[in-house]
Amino acid sequence: MTELLTAAQMRAIETAAIESGEVTGLELMERAGAGVVEAIFEEWPEMADDRGPAPEPPGYLGQVETGLRAVVLCGPGNNGGDGFVVARLLRERGWQVEVFLYGDAEKLPPDARTNYARWCEMGEVTARAINPPPLKDDSLSISENFDLLVDGLFGTGLGRPFGGLFSVFAELRGLLRERGVRVVGIDVPTGLCSDSGKGLGAVISADLTVSFHASKLGHVLGDGGEFCGRIIVKSIGLEGGARPVGRGEKRPPRGGRVGRCPAVSPGDVVQLVDGAEISLSKEVGHKFSHGHALILSGGAGKTGAARLAARGALRVGAGVVTLGVPHEAQAEVAAQITAVMMREMDDAGALATTLGDKRLNALCLGPGMGFERARELVPVVLGGGVQTHPRRSVVLDADALSAYADAPETLFEMLHERCVLTPHAGEFKRLFPEIATKLEAVPTKGPAYSKVDATREAAARAGCVVLFKGPDTVIADQNGRCSVNAAVYERSAPWLATAGSGDVLAGFITGLLARGFAPMQAAETGAWLHVECARTFGPGLIAEDLPERLPDVLRNLGA
Repeated sequence: MTELLTAAQMRAIETAAIESGEVTGLELMERAGAGVVEAIFEEWPEMADDRGPAPEPPGYLGQVETGLRAVVLCGPGNNGGDGFVVARLLRERGWQVEVFLYGDAEKLPPDARTNYARWCEMGEVTARAINPPPLKDDSLSISENFDLLVDGLFGTGLGRPFGGLFSVFAELRGLLRERGVRVVGIDVPTGLCSDSGKGLGAVISADLTVSFHASKLGHVLGDGGEFCGRIIVKSIGLEGGARPVGRGEKRPPRGGRVGRCPAVSPGDVVQLVDGAEISLSKEVGHKFSHGHALILSGGAGKTGAARLAARGALRVGAGVVTLGVPHEAQAEVAAQITAVMMREMDDAGALATTLGDKRLNALCLGPGMGFERARELVPVVLGGGVQTHPRRSVVLDADALSAYADAPETLFEMLHERCVLTPHAGEFKRLFPEIATKLEAVPTKGPAYSKVDATREAAARAGCVVLFKGPDTVIADQNGRCSVNAAVYERSAPWLATAGSGDVLAGFITGLLARGFAPMQAAETGAWLHVECARTFGPGLIAEDLPERLPDVLRNLGA
């Protein structure tokens, strides 16, 4: 899977590479600026075309102008230094470029100062103070007609709300779109927290964001998908070199060549879930060798959610799937199922008897169960905190979570490492109210508390895997391992916002657990397949369609 980095991790990687002598900071800045220009021309090839001379005075060194104009906004740090490189490279291509510096040129970091000087040999810089009074309507001089706005203000370095002087750019975004001006963010759109995807005040919404070495967490979390436009990641020559030390990894000895980052608190590595390693083939064995999943339903008129979960578990490859159904709902369920089996299960005693079948290796409780039934049956499955039978893999969803909203610690005491909790935002808040409060807080400085932070903390408290649903689904286990299943950008799947889709996801995870997947792997794989099923169907999707798309998704994977 692909790594997603925090701002601290990226700084640590760059610092380790520089200190090892592999590269200089100036070289990294030059590569970053070149990567931005390359990405612009890849995204909009027409901008790379020579439009012929413009009706303006000859450009730098008598160069033929293309007729294209850019405005480059440079901030007081190294993100601004990247902006100066972009300005210079565009100017060398014949663009007319207007450059604004927000800050004091004398206080720029050394590498950014060097690139400021290089640009000054080619063109002018309009300097603006960082903290002036509110702007007047005529205080910002930007060419009326231009094609490209490059945001090199703060990037990953922003640590406080973005507003005042700078909010004018965010407010101009609608007007720029009307004029056909393309906006490019360097690394992260200014105003967006690169670790959480939260807006730190106003945000300069980009059409294209060009990042370096690896995507950042803020690109896929929170509002990142709304403000980043399209993400292109460009190499700056750090592959195979320094990287952040993940949980459980050893740090390198002092001295010598740096292959991994020293202890600079870069945090733990987060992975972006993808389908590259998914294998669900069935080459040998019989039905019970691929697992037996038990999914408990609610009463009459409330069995649909469990039936959706059962269908998902069966489609994902569980050898046998049984629905545990109250007596009064049996006729209703029997009329709706064929390959899924059914067993009468009215109360705790009946469930305990059923659990005597050692072939049952994965259970799902919650979809459509009702709070009262959940409070009665969840302790039986989890042993009530006292283990009386072999631990089975368990998915707790929906009512099995909300039933403990008034006493979450009671649930946490029963959980074990083979459990997977799958809350949406409301259920998460009911189970982890203090964590949710931190997540919902409006950030006043960065890095903001993120969904990754919240999910990791929740998993540690629950002692098991937590899958926190949303377009930015975050999955973490009790040891801090974490991944993001991002349904944003080209993987956007808005059609999943339909009743019952979460029940199918619970079924996918349960079926994978039955097949022997570890809880973290089952949650990651189930979430990825869930999005892919929605994407292959498209508009008009309802929950019943999701399991039926799974064969096509698996066939495309070669699984």
